[in-house]
Amino acid sequence: FGGGTPTFWVGVMLIYVFSVWRGWLPSHGFTWPTQSLLMSFKQLIMPVVCLALFPIAATARQTRSAMLEVIGQDYVRTARAKGLSETVVILKHALRNGLIPVVTLAGMNVALIFGGQVLVETVFSVPGMGAVAVNALLERDYAIVQGVVLVVATAVVLTNLLVDLSYVLLDPRIKYRA
Repeated sequence: FGGGTPTFWVGVMLIYVFSVWRGWLPSHGFTWPTQSLLMSFKQLIMPVVCLALFPIAATARQTRSAMLEVIGQDYVRTARAKGLSETVVILKHALRNGLIPVVTLAGMNVALIFGGQVLVETVFSVPGMGAVAVNALLERDYAIVQGVVLVVATAVVLTNLLVDLSYVLLDPRIKYRA
């Protein structure tokens, strides 16, 4: 469900269920936390769920695949044969190697979140960089569009750098040399 459902449809369904039908959450808008912390939190719930649904589903699927692959490796069987507890085998041996593709996917999901942000801001009437970019495009203000693209590209590049650097922490066999 999380991987195959369009973001805008999930947003509309969240608004229908939690705003129109149940009346629990506001359907649109943005309030600064300094004005009303509770209202700000309520207004962020649905957009955050909408943006996070696909990355969470993809990460869960990738984690399961990676762990199933790693569990069958020789070093995991050796750790079990040495008499280590299942918790130690999973956490110290399997999970560290299984997390490498998961961390890679999480880094790639940053770009998807920035892309989905435009739709979510439009559906929930939240002012943000996506709305600024769309308005600048409609008004042909290319300097603002370039600024938004530069900020997003910088965030994606820095995230990919952090992902690459985290490989050293996850797998001690990986070494970076200058």
